[in-house]
Amino acid sequence: MEFYENARPEICAGKKILYVHGFASSGQSGTVRSLRTLLPETTFVAPDLPVEPADALSLLKDVCESEKPDIVIGTSMGGMFTEQLHGYDRICVNPAFHLADTILKNNGLGRQEFHSPRVDGVQSFMVTKGLLEAFREVSAGCFESEERCLEERDRVWGLFGTEDKMVNCFDEFASHYRQAVRFEGEHYLNDHTLLHAVLPVIQRIDDRQEGRRKRSVMINFAGALCSAGDGPVNGAVRAFHSLSRKYDVFVLDDERPHEAEKWGSALNWLEHWIGVEAWDRLMVGSHKELLMGDYLIDAHPDECGGEEFMGTLLHFGKEPFRTWDEVVEFFERLGGQ
Repeated sequence: MEFYENARPEICAGKKILYVHGFASSGQSGTVRSLRTLLPETTFVAPDLPVEPADALSLLKDVCESEKPDIVIGTSMGGMFTEQLHGYDRICVNPAFHLADTILKNNGLGRQEFHSPRVDGVQSFMVTKGLLEAFREVSAGCFESEERCLEERDRVWGLFGTEDKMVNCFDEFASHYRQAVRFEGEHYLNDHTLLHAVLPVIQRIDDRQEGRRKRSVMINFAGALCSAGDGPVNGAVRAFHSLSRKYDVFVLDDERPHEAEKWGSALNWLEHWIGVEAWDRLMVGSHKELLMGDYLIDAHPDECGGEEFMGTLLHFGKEPFRTWDEVVEFFERLGGQ
């Protein structure tokens, strides 16, 4: 499938997103081009940042004031700046909160080339000890007010690649904001990461901003998602991503309600096989008859009260829902209803 075929014009249609690029990059980076492909009905504002960090942060605050973006997305250095743009829905991707140390370790002092073209035509710049100190000073403004972090806990997301060898600020971010999410990927983003890590978060923010109440689909973990061999059931991962476009998809683990120490195994499984779309979507319980969802997909509805579920029950593995392809076809006919 060509990348443009993944476009989601319904997400953030008519809205504005401010993209804040990383160190030695520009607003003309490949990440911006890919985001515009994924969200063709969204306006993207992506300025080239000044090299001096205080000037860059001042410019971004001015842009926010004039453009009033609906979402701010910042990567690496841009994630550090983005955390400080208070009052907006924000996504910090692999944020570099200690950029001076990161630059010194990975780039060093001296002349640096920009990774992508800039509007002013400048191709290089100097990294000096003074510039590093300026970054330390500006970075110190992150998480400046615990009260403000608490107020904005539902408006700030942090996405962290599990294979990021340059920056590791997950624990620091998670100590201030609850929406700290890992994704399988490296420091620099690619189209797969944008599609399966960044886009799902943009969709969640857009849904919240618009007050959309999607119908809920709950999938029983054992048998429907996770096979007896601990891998995914055939077609389950693709189906989860497909259903997430129009439904709020949750996962029910009814095998470990009284074994809290084992909940992590299901969380780790979802993080590895499903990714960001499954974040904060795990429920643990053994009373399916008490669930208030719209649909339940269950390979074992005869257990834990599944047959008394108050919504629509789909018995996975039996006619007419023997496979995930048949399940997806059923929901495609419903079209979100």
